[in-house]
Amino acid sequence: MKLKSFNYFIGLLIISFFLPLFGEEKIDIWKNKDKTNIESSQKNENNEDASQEKSSLQSSEPIKALEKIQIQESSSIQKDEQKVYGIHDPANYEFDLNMWSTTKAEDLRSSLKRLNKVELSKSSKEILEAILFSFSYPPQGMSEKEFVDLKINWLIDNDRADLIESFLKQNEQFSGKSKAVEYLVNKNIASANIKEGCEKIRFIDAKIKDAYLEKFRIYCLVFNEKKSEARLLLDLLREQKQSSKFYDDKINYLLGVTDKTSKKINEESLLNFYLSSVTASNFSYEPTKKTKKEIWTYLNAANLIKFEDASDKKKLKELEIAANNNQLDKSKIFEIYKQIPFNLNTLINAKNNYQTLNDSDARALIYQKYLLSDSNEARIEFLFLLEKLFKKSNLINIYSKFLSDRIEEIGIEKIPEEYKKAALAKIVTDEELLLGKIKYNDKVLHQSKILKYFIDGGDKIKVQKDIDKIFKKIIKNSKYFISAKDLALADALIKDGFSLPSNFKYEELTEKLDVPNNLLQLVTNNQKAFLALKIVEIIGEDEPYQLDSETIFFVTNLLNKMNLVTIRNKVLNSALPLRT
Repeated sequence: MKLKSFNYFIGLLIISFFLPLFGEEKIDIWKNKDKTNIESSQKNENNEDASQEKSSLQSSEPIKALEKIQIQESSSIQKDEQKVYGIHDPANYEFDLNMWSTTKAEDLRSSLKRLNKVELSKSSKEILEAILFSFSYPPQGMSEKEFVDLKINWLIDNDRADLIESFLKQNEQFSGKSKAVEYLVNKNIASANIKEGCEKIRFIDAKIKDAYLEKFRIYCLVFNEKKSEARLLLDLLREQKQSSKFYDDKINYLLGVTDKTSKKINEESLLNFYLSSVTASNFSYEPTKKTKKEIWTYLNAANLIKFEDASDKKKLKELEIAANNNQLDKSKIFEIYKQIPFNLNTLINAKNNYQTLNDSDARALIYQKYLLSDSNEARIEFLFLLEKLFKKSNLINIYSKFLSDRIEEIGIEKIPEEYKKAALAKIVTDEELLLGKIKYNDKVLHQSKILKYFIDGGDKIKVQKDIDKIFKKIIKNSKYFISAKDLALADALIKDGFSLPSNFKYEELTEKLDVPNNLLQLVTNNQKAFLALKIVEIIGEDEPYQLDSETIFFVTNLLNKMNLVTIRNKVLNSALPLRT
């Protein structure tokens, strides 16, 4: 982790026992410029060269905090030595190591518990990840172990393999490391990507004792034709009584020690199931609704799910449910639908005949009719009919992305007018395609080219000229209504040091806009991280542009008060621009 103001930090470590302390004072060891630090600069001169050489901080090394704030009823300050864990430099988001130090552990737990019940929007997730994975000390009353476990569990629960790998790269030793590596290993086994999975073992060192990962390490040696090393580690595993009869049988067979192996399929772990499949000449397995999701994923990735009997409606229904539950690749269902036979007359009169069939056959018939249709109007008609049939059986999760992709393939411009509005609503795509590109409109303050500053930055002198020009035009228009979005823009400009015309009565205009007192109290208490977390709760399932104007104002106003301008700009860039 490359930390900002690191030279200051080294100096502060040296004088930490002599620095005057105040219980209510915010401590920022990343950018501390206390007078005492200046007075002690002579002491630091001898250490300057060493400090420069150590320009980056290993995240797994203990950080001797200048002060680890523990706010209690007495407002006492306790000195402590703790490690910090994360991915992001907190300064990237205007945070610091003590971003949680004035927050109670229970408040963080409760907030995350509420968020776990919500399907967060893309923006909400991005802000949450910035908060959770900036290097920091834990909240009051939360141990180092619980804090790092909380981070790892969130990443696993949200299937963020990319961030887990980043976390492992930036943090050498931490509680739950074996759990994180096991997740990555299983992720790759489930994807039938053993080569990549074997590479993840590099994150495990001799200090970590984990039987599951050691078993996988041994298999990787076999996989890479390093059989002598595999035998040695297998013997050690047996001596430690960490192996099993099933595992020994499979590895001995793969090593060539034995020429026979049990045909029993073991589902106790994904590794055991994988070994069952690769040691069987004609592996056959029928998954059920009780089958673990990771096993479903592996079966799909390894092309081990077979549907050879089109008349087996029970099996088809089980596969549909599995796909709807994200256990099976959804495309598999559409492949099966193509296999179900219908006579020519049934296909020709599909719109009349589908109602006489069972639900699965009805969907298969309409899907085939869609494939055979030669006009956009007919194809769209059958696509929307198919949507109704999936909804009827509570299987819409199979279909939503499929429908979106098919609409995009046809192209909105080629869709008949009567379907166009409905088709647009079904598109699942990235933000720019969904919202359109930004179009600046200088007749509306919050849509004007002033926004370019928050999106792309720019020369402040030029921006100030644009502000003067556009505000003058707006104020002259007696019919113009100043909206809460306009005031959100004005508030951000004031925060960033720009001047507004004296006849723009900002204070007067904002009097009627209330900012919740409970959130203002977080500002007073300097609870930066927790305030940002509460804002994630407010945005929730929505994107910022979907919030009402007054909410946009008080959210960005609070972020301004806490100097969280990076997050603020993200909210502004979603909430304010006109898009085409």
